[in-house]
Amino acid sequence: MSIETNTDLADALQLSEQMDALAEQINALPPARVRTFHPRRGRMSPKHHDALERLWESHGVDVPLDPAEALPLDLAALFGREAPTVLEIGSGMGEATVAMAAADPDRDYLAVEVHTPGVGNLLSMTERRGLTNVRVALGDALTLVGHQLAPASLDAIHVFFPDPWPKARHHKRRLIQPAHLGLLRSRLRPGGILHCATDWAEYAEAMLTAMTAEPGLTNDFDRFAPRPDHRPMTKFERRGITAHRRIYDLIFRRTPTQDDQPQ
Repeated sequence: MSIETNTDLADALQLSEQMDALAEQINALPPARVRTFHPRRGRMSPKHHDALERLWESHGVDVPLDPAEALPLDLAALFGREAPTVLEIGSGMGEATVAMAAADPDRDYLAVEVHTPGVGNLLSMTERRGLTNVRVALGDALTLVGHQLAPASLDAIHVFFPDPWPKARHHKRRLIQPAHLGLLRSRLRPGGILHCATDWAEYAEAMLTAMTAEPGLTNDFDRFAPRPDHRPMTKFERRGITAHRRIYDLIFRRTPTQDDQPQ
């Protein structure tokens, strides 16, 4: 047997041991809930990688894989001030978040995204625009909301063009559904806004039904809201318009419930 063969075998054994150790770590985690997102892969550009390297410590929020390891967020400490805070779930490449934050400097914007190049691009644009009111979390939004954000800590939650999971067997993976609305509502301050948008008609109707039925959420409009001027156009909205699909906005407000009253 040649030296090269011995080396290859040793490398293979080492890799196998590393994979076994990783599998043990994953198996030791609590059972995972149903994912509401597609884990997407994408190549990091040098610009995005540089932004992550330089800006993550000051502008980034870690969302752990295991919710039990999540630490509560102090939003005032994170942003360096007391201000109304908007949570942007699924910020994509960050264009909408940056546009809203630039137009609304008196509010802070916390974006959460699972796509690393998108996070890098958002950080890069934030620096280029000189914005001080944007922070970004990398990871599962439900872990962030459920384990790191305090009740009644948000002025608004935006969910723009989430994955519609169109197949019936995948509807359980949708973010906006009865199983998640109570949690989202609880993180809004009284009077806070849950604003959703989609170009998928069936999902829009399902959202409307679920949000209407959720105690403590009240529709600001009869059914669907007119498109608000403050919501920037996203690439997903442009795709929907190109495909001749209607765009649906839903704007609901948190109102008090019996559970909110002191005992």
